[in-house]
Amino acid sequence: MPRAIWTGSLTFGLVNVPVGLFSATEDNSVQFHQFERGTSDRIRYQRVNERTGEKVEYADIVKGHEISDGSYVVVESDELEKIAPGRSRALEITGFVEVETIDPIYFQKSYYLAAQGENYQRTYALLLAALRETKRAGLASLVMRGKEYLTVIRGMDDVIALQTLHFAGEVRNVRSYLGLTGESPTFTGKELTTAKQLIEALSMDFQPEDYHDTYRERVEKLIETKREGKAILSESAPAQATNVIDLMEGLQRSVAEAGVANKGKRPSTKTQSQRGRRKAA
Repeated sequence: MPRAIWTGSLTFGLVNVPVGLFSATEDNSVQFHQFERGTSDRIRYQRVNERTGEKVEYADIVKGHEISDGSYVVVESDELEKIAPGRSRALEITGFVEVETIDPIYFQKSYYLAAQGENYQRTYALLLAALRETKRAGLASLVMRGKEYLTVIRGMDDVIALQTLHFAGEVRNVRSYLGLTGESPTFTGKELTTAKQLIEALSMDFQPEDYHDTYRERVEKLIETKREGKAILSESAPAQATNVIDLMEGLQRSVAEAGVANKGKRPSTKTQSQRGRRKAA
């Protein structure tokens, strides 16, 4: 079994379950080392005292928060631990919500929660079953690695999953951040209808296994091509942006092509039910 990156207690009401936190995802990107061009000399990074130029051991490094230009408050790691001793080992569910009510922009990273100890397997399984049956997710706070996280805890097929969320203050206001001003553009009824037809024609059920990292595959192919000393072929250029004048023509052609491409394919469950209701009406 992998090593838990955090251990503590999952609490709901008066029920308490010791759990371990495990990362649910992994990074499969191709890893590279750095070299000085024209040599076989590796580039390495070191923690160096900028005044003396000497290497500093990790154990001798403390944190400093700048309070004014050049002035810092120094904080030790154990001082951070002392201000949240209980919370750094507690995962208390304070309420339950429907996952669909949470905007996806708030989701951050996914983990698995596993019961620690045979004596707690039944209690863990009960909470898992209740979460699945009610289709609710628990809200809880977690302190880990010097940071507090808002989390949602939900039931999957075989395990309780935990997903960290961004706090509201961490999500940028889109209008001020991107400088959006003025009213939204208006469209003709035909333009909007055709755009909706395109969405309808391309609707499908999400099957994660249908998607894979094509860029990583290209990188691996590039490495193999260079290893064999073969010529490197460039990828085709990206598509050009659609001219506003050609918008309607582009939409209509897209709907037609989507209809041909999707012939024989199974549409999304939602699309099927919608069509069934329209037919019945």
